[in-house]
Formats: sequence, structure tokens, C-alpha cells
Amino acid sequence: MSDGVIIKRLLKYALPFKKDFVITFLFMLLTVGFSLLEPYIIGKSVDTLDSDNIDLHVLFSYLVVFLVIIILGAAFNYLQTIILQITGQKIIYNIRKEVFTHLEYQDIGYLNSVPTGSFVTRVTNDTNTLNEMYTSVIVSVFKNLLMIVGILLAMFLLNWKITLLVLIVVPFIIVASFVFRIFSRRQYRKTRAHLSKVNAFLAEHLAGMKIIQVFNQEEDKLEEFDEKNTLLKKAYFKQILIFGVYRPTMYLMYMVSTLIILYFGGVGVLEGTFTIGLLIAFQNYIGRFFEPIQQLAEQFNILQSAFASSERIFGILDSKPTVNDLEDSIELENIKGEIEFKNVWFKYINDEWVLKDVSFKVEAKESIAFVGATGAGKTTILALLTRNYDIQKGTIYLDGIDITKIKKSSLRKFVGQMLQDVFMFSGTIKSNIKLRNDNITDEEMVDACKYVNADKFIEKLPNRYEEEVRERGNNFSSGQRQLLSFARTIVHDPKIMILDEATSNIDTETEQLIQESLTKMMSIGTMLIVAHRLSTIQHVDRIIVLSKGEIIEQGTHQELLKQKGHYHNLYELQYKERD
Repeated sequence: MSDGVIIKRLLKYALPFKKDFVITFLFMLLTVGFSLLEPYIIGKSVDTLDSDNIDLHVLFSYLVVFLVIIILGAAFNYLQTIILQITGQKIIYNIRKEVFTHLEYQDIGYLNSVPTGSFVTRVTNDTNTLNEMYTSVIVSVFKNLLMIVGILLAMFLLNWKITLLVLIVVPFIIVASFVFRIFSRRQYRKTRAHLSKVNAFLAEHLAGMKIIQVFNQEEDKLEEFDEKNTLLKKAYFKQILIFGVYRPTMYLMYMVSTLIILYFGGVGVLEGTFTIGLLIAFQNYIGRFFEPIQQLAEQFNILQSAFASSERIFGILDSKPTVNDLEDSIELENIKGEIEFKNVWFKYINDEWVLKDVSFKVEAKESIAFVGATGAGKTTILALLTRNYDIQKGTIYLDGIDITKIKKSSLRKFVGQMLQDVFMFSGTIKSNIKLRNDNITDEEMVDACKYVNADKFIEKLPNRYEEEVRERGNNFSSGQRQLLSFARTIVHDPKIMILDEATSNIDTETEQLIQESLTKMMSIGTMLIVAHRLSTIQHVDRIIVLSKGEIIEQGTHQELLKQKGHYHNLYELQYKERD
């Protein structure tokens, strides 16, 4: 992405705050004007002292003006800084919000393809880098450029010959800045990439620390982390080295300019064509000339970092969901829960079909279970129903309507999902069941918990429904989390319920509670179940057996056992294992 495109897109976020930036620019112009007057007044004061007849009144006037300029300059600089900091935080707030919102509506496939730590880096670290650009670079760059132009004009007005000699160093400054830009940008990209990898590693391994400790992998994982951390450290070192070469180069140019002024100005003083006050003013101006150049170098450093971060943020914002609503998508008011898969073909990657010409129909309030080996396509069927992915061939109907013609939000509103890996948010039991939906009353929440037998353990907790839920619900057992998941689903009044391996990691006692809950829930609406424990699905209306993406058998539990086919073999195998 070119610098011009990045700047254009970044300025778009600043446009809503153009009034704040205009006020800041006005303060900046006043600050620059006052700053340009300072060396001139100092020079005039020195000339007053150097004259044969010292006029104290004139000297005092210069000193008063100098003091007023310093006070006003500091005041305007303070106001400029405050306005910029507040505006910068507002801009970054909007960017973070836009990135998070974009991720909320992204496809599941895209979210699974990028490590969580990388997303966290973009939403936090990269946006913070942009904050520095908005608060200290945008206005400061213009301020420093104006300062440089203003100083050159002032020096030309004082003595154009010496000014031209000083300008000899300018081509060297331009070349050094151009080279620095190329190398620093390249290195910033590498640094940000390594930082993202470290964050992704931390996010993954802190979540899986229990497994690391169980298998005594601490030393091996430390070596992996140290390898990534070392690469990040080296990237930062190279970044520092590049800036470390550029800064002394600018200082060398400053010293060369100072020597030019001291030599030719000194000769002018001896010849009587130059006053000491003018020489001191020139010396002040040249110091101030290189001060904004040095600041520009630092700001250029920040700018390169911001551009590298911007590319990564825009990389997220430019990624478009592949599963989208049609322009004429419809909003469903209510559904019966009738589902039909008609000649459905689906693949995650090219030439590897997960589902092959799958067709079946589920009547409203019918309960269906999907059985088969790992990779047979059971979970995929459930994912396709909620349009986490779009199919390549065939059609999926809901109440006779092609689901691609239904708004995703409307479709998902009627589907409740209970998965094997129950996700709990930090908060309370109440906030996790209601999901902060104010339309759900406490009575409805309690009734839902009683309905699925979750109240039996909730009532024993010290704070009951206000009991704290820690990260990912790690202070509750798998069975308790599953019961809370059931309650969360029921309270949102779904017409279709999906259970994906919801009973696979629980103890026998909890399984009995869940089995009772499932029996009750079957009367609520259409139910689709994926289960490896065949004991949990014996009472469903129909069982569909899948193998390598194709339906090979279907019928009731008893019908399939009589067929002596694939299902019968699975059933026999499970009960032999139990014996």
C-alpha cells in the first residue's frame, strides 16, 4: 500500500474533527510566529548592549517583549497539546470500534485463519501507534515545516549571502532522509510482524498452560518463546540502529552549518559588515533551523511506525466477508422450523468435498441426530444451516425459503446453539445467560435454569445468579458450563436447537441431568444433534448416519439396529467398550 493511499485513509478519520485541527493550526501559527521573533529580539538586545551609548529603556522594552512572547508561546503550545491529545483519543476510539465491529461481522473461516493474538495486536498496539501519529505528528510536521521556511526567510532578510552558504547542507539532509525512509519503513514492517507473532504465541499458550504443565513442556515452550522473543528483540535493535545512524547524520549537518556561520559571520564582524547581535541571531536561527529537522526525523520515525501499523489495520478492514446478505434479503417474523438440505455439496478447500450431494428433510419440531466418524461432515451440516459458510452446490431451505435469501441476523435469531466447547464470558452467571439482553427478565432466566436442571447447582453457590464467572468459565466444571449453555439457549426462545457434541465431556451424574433436559427441550422446537454417545440419541425421531460426506443410513434407533449396518456396528462397538 502506497504512502499516499495510507495518508488519504488516515485523514478520513480526522475529518470529523476538522474544527479541532483548525483551532490547533491557528495556535500553531501563533507559536511559530512568536518563536521566530525570539532570536531577532535577542540579537537586537545584544546590539543595544554593544553600542557606545546603552539605552536602558530600549533594552528593557526588548526584554519585556521577549518575556511576553515566551509566555504567550507556552500558553498557545499548552492549548494546542491538550486539544490534540483529546482529539487523538477520540479518533483512536473510532478506529478501535470500527476494527472490532468489522471483526464481529467477519466470516468464521476468516477468524479461524488468523491467530487471536494477531487480532489483539491490531486492535491495541497498532491503534496506539496511530494515536501518537494523530497527537504529535500531523500538526507537528506542519509546524516544523513552517518553522524551517520561516527561519530561512528570516535569515535571507538578515543576510542572504550567509544563508545561501548554509543551504549547501540541505541536499545532504534530503538524501539522508530519503534513505532513512526506505530502510525504516521496511524494518518497522518486520518489527510489527514479529510483535504480532509473539502476541499470538502468548495468547495461545497462556490459554493452554494447563496442558503445557501436565505434559512437562515448560522448557520446550520456553525455548519456542525465547526464539520468537529473540527475533523481536533483534528487529527492535535494527530499528534503533537505523534511527541511530540518521540522528548523528543530522547533528553533523548542524555542526557544519554552525561552522559556516561562525567563520563567515566572524569575518563579517571583523570587517564591520556584520554586528555581533546579528551573528548571535544567526547562530540562534541555525540552531532553531536544525531543531525542527531533528524533530522531523523523530516524527518521521513515528510516521513510519504508524504507516506499518496502518497497513496491518487496513488489512483487516479491507478483508470482506464472503457470506453476505443479498440486497433483497428478507426479515423473518417467525418460523415453524422445517429444514431441508437438497443436493448440497460443500468444501472448505479446493477439490476436497466435505459434503457430497447430501439431501434430507426435517419436519418442524422433529428431532434429528447425526452420527458418523470424525470428518464425516456432521458438524459442517450444522455450520451451514446458520450460514457460517455458504455451500458451493445445492440449496438449503428453512420453511421452504432458500436461506441465502434470509438475512443472517434474522436466520440466526431463531437458532440456538449448544456446542461441546462452551464459551463463557467474564462476568456473572446472569450476564452469561442473558448476554446483557435487557428484554429477558430475571424470572425468565430462573425458569430457563430450572427447565434444564441448572438451578440445582446454581442455588448452592454463595451468590447464586450473581456468582462470578472467570475467564472462559474456568471456575465451573464442564457439565456446569454445559447446563448454563442450555439455559442460555432456552431463554433466548429458539425455534431450532443445535447440539454439537454437547454431552461428550461430562460425568455420568451430569449426563443424566442433561438427558432429562434434552427430553424436555425436544418439545420446544426442531432439534439437530451431533453426538458420539449413542445413548444420548436413542429417543430422537430420526438418526442420519454419515460417512465421508455422504448419507449412508437413516431411520429410528430400533430401525437402524435391525438393518445390521454401520450404525449397528457403532452401537455394538460402544457397548463392548463400556463392558
